[in-house]
Amino acid sequence: MRKASPGYGCLGCFRKLYQADDGRTGKYLCHSAMFYQPRAVPYYGGWNDVPFYATKLVADYGLDSMAMDLTIGWLQRCHEAGILNDANTGIPVSRAGSLEFIETLVKKISFRDGFGDALADGLARAAESVGAEAKKQLGSIGYLGKPEYNDIYGPRLYITNAIFYAMEPRLSMSQLHEQGALIPKWVQWATGAEGAVASSEVVRNIASRFWGSELAADFSTYDGKALAAKMIQDRETAKECLILCDYLWPIVDLESSEDHVGDPTLESRILSAVTGQEVSEAELYETGERVFNLQRAILAREGHRGRASDVLPEYCFERPVEYDHLNPECLVPGSGGEVISRKGAVLHRGEFERMKDEYYRLRKWDVATGLQTRTALESVGLADVAAEMQRNSLIA
Repeated sequence: MRKASPGYGCLGCFRKLYQADDGRTGKYLCHSAMFYQPRAVPYYGGWNDVPFYATKLVADYGLDSMAMDLTIGWLQRCHEAGILNDANTGIPVSRAGSLEFIETLVKKISFRDGFGDALADGLARAAESVGAEAKKQLGSIGYLGKPEYNDIYGPRLYITNAIFYAMEPRLSMSQLHEQGALIPKWVQWATGAEGAVASSEVVRNIASRFWGSELAADFSTYDGKALAAKMIQDRETAKECLILCDYLWPIVDLESSEDHVGDPTLESRILSAVTGQEVSEAELYETGERVFNLQRAILAREGHRGRASDVLPEYCFERPVEYDHLNPECLVPGSGGEVISRKGAVLHRGEFERMKDEYYRLRKWDVATGLQTRTALESVGLADVAAEMQRNSLIA
């Protein structure tokens, strides 16, 4: 059973509260609600409450449902290939989809028990510990049990997102959503869906206002994507500081307005109204830039090495994109708003590196190394951080 359970005072929230047959309740939406469905539904021969129990387990133990999704897919592939089994893992991989399987897997990883210790270090290291054949299976897994669904709002489809995939320590969904949630609305317009209003002109105007230039809405070129990435990161970091809901903010498009373009000043106006202190849109973004640079400094302290660490998996340059859950045909606006498909496309390595060059320059970081500079840190009010990083040889 599901019923609406919106955030307090939210008029546009689609969150649902799920109640299982045994009376247990909890939030159940988006990927965390979907990751176990492709396994549990066929295992039990129809709809059941086990996907909900899986969602609750992952949440209660503080695990990432996206990582768990791929982990399960890899275990299944290794079992089918005769590499892993119930005995050598201590996990009932032969019964993937069952409640017993997900309960055992979650606890093994959480407590680093047996083979769960290897899985807790991530799939790459787990596969390395098993051997070459297990590593090969990494190339044939995807989200929701679909081998072709390799990444979510991925960089081969939405070029700007390559920056986020390369630089963030985990999937930054709020950053990925700015373009990844808008373009499927444009796809509805481009394919003639009734009532769709996110036309090519609307998307170009949104790009100009929210992402720095109309070029950010042309997915046939890498131009304009570095500036878009910086603006999205600064805005989304500031938004998270305000604890605003990612499903609603920023409001980049509006069905009810004349031009259907959202208003990026709303967050700063809300902050001004609440605090009584006037904060402009630019000042709010400066706060986001300061916090983002602080995160980058923390990552450097923990071992991130700038450009050498700002990398993408090789498949992004070698394996063509085939599928996206919200945009199966991989349609995007091209030059002049032309409808093009990136299905079959890969990232161009040279263009990606050029995009990083431009991005580092916009951040005032060192282009050659991708490391922060003292000047850049001081310009956003982080002089004390710059001094400490310089003492530890962590800046250019």
